[in-house]
Amino acid sequence: MLKNNKKNFTKRLTESAVLLALTLILSYLKLLDLPYGGSITLCSMLPPILIAYRFGLVWGFGVGFANGILQLLMGLNTLSYATSPTAAVAIILLDYIIAFSVSGFGGIFKNIFKKQSYSIVSGTALVCLLRYICHVISGCTVWAGLSIPNTQAFIYSIAYNATYMLPELIIAVAGALYLSSAINFEGENLTRTKKENLPKPTFYLRALGSLGALAAFITDILLIAPKLQNAETGEFDITGITAVNFTTVVIVTLMGVLWTIIFNLLSRRVKK
Repeated sequence: MLKNNKKNFTKRLTESAVLLALTLILSYLKLLDLPYGGSITLCSMLPPILIAYRFGLVWGFGVGFANGILQLLMGLNTLSYATSPTAAVAIILLDYIIAFSVSGFGGIFKNIFKKQSYSIVSGTALVCLLRYICHVISGCTVWAGLSIPNTQAFIYSIAYNATYMLPELIIAVAGALYLSSAINFEGENLTRTKKENLPKPTFYLRALGSLGALAAFITDILLIAPKLQNAETGEFDITGITAVNFTTVVIVTLMGVLWTIIFNLLSRRVKK
């Protein structure tokens, strides 16, 4: 019995170490690196979430904490902007330790949804949201007056952190959806799931639903990104966020979500 427990522990440790190493590699594969901190990576948040899903909250928080420490070591130069020891501690906690430890919630829906993909995707979305909240709090407190204007710091922090966390969420959720439909993460060993043969109408309806979400996402970027560029210097300017028509952004986003939901519901009816 003791031998089996030791074997399971070693297996967990090895698997977690491999996925944590993969997280660091993916952290360097940046699709976009913002000038005042934050970046869009290639699913770097997903491996710790999968660890939490496989091995539970406590183990997930431990791996998330370790990831936070490693991310901090990679971004130590950030602490040079701290105006006081208190600010430095706040940056360490909000932008690194807590922000990455929340990946432990990746498996919180495991026993709520019967379908693996629903559990992993929901956990991924929750983790991304919690990390976003950490960065927003940090932005409107620690970074106010530095990279974010003092006036309306909360609004600026919400907008700035959304510019990279929203795409990060979409990429992570897409990755979670693909992997959870291809691999069984619930067994002792990782195995391939049986491929589902979808009727052509179902496939096309789901594809149309995905295209609607993608179109809404691209439209939102086109509505926001040009406003964040200084017209004279061409440099990134966070103050331009006030010129964004957020009413249009919200409407486009809701239309994209509604479009996706409608076509997915239609695909289910056709499948039945």
